Amino acid sequence: MSETFTPHNDLETRLVSLQEGRLDGNAFMQTLLDEQLFMPVEDEKNEIEGFQTSSKAKPLTLKTEDGHTVLILFTSPERAKPFVANVPGYNGGLLAEVSWILQRLGSGIGIAINPGHDVGLDLDEEMVTQLIHLNAARSTDDQTSA
Repeated sequence: MSETFTPHNDLETRLVSLQEGRLDGNAFMQTLLDEQLFMPVEDEKNEIEGFQTSSKAKPLTLKTEDGHTVLILFTSPERAKPFVANVPGYNGGLLAEVSWILQRLGSGIGIAINPGHDVGLDLDEEMVTQLIHLNAARSTDDQTSA
């Protein structure tokens, strides 16, 4: 996008610092696990508008040119609007903690945070797998210290 990116929350401020080299990548990833991201989900087609009968959300994923699956996430619902405007059926979404998302994410999936914006982050499948392991280790540590 050509407009100037103005951070609207702490996560976006840290993303800018990361991209400008003022924040260490490992430090950013540690804090990312505690953040909430906006996950666009597919709208259900129901006879009653606004009434969802399913308890399972279908998040927005896209295939890359080389056949990899990427989960699309945003730092806020406002950041998602321009992107999902071009993806029919994804007008809804939910805010979810990154740790919760990682617990439910299968292997072999990448993550794109804020696609279409100058400030964002692409995590390949290997990095996502590392985050899943880090998240699992943190969850185990939290349970043993409780």
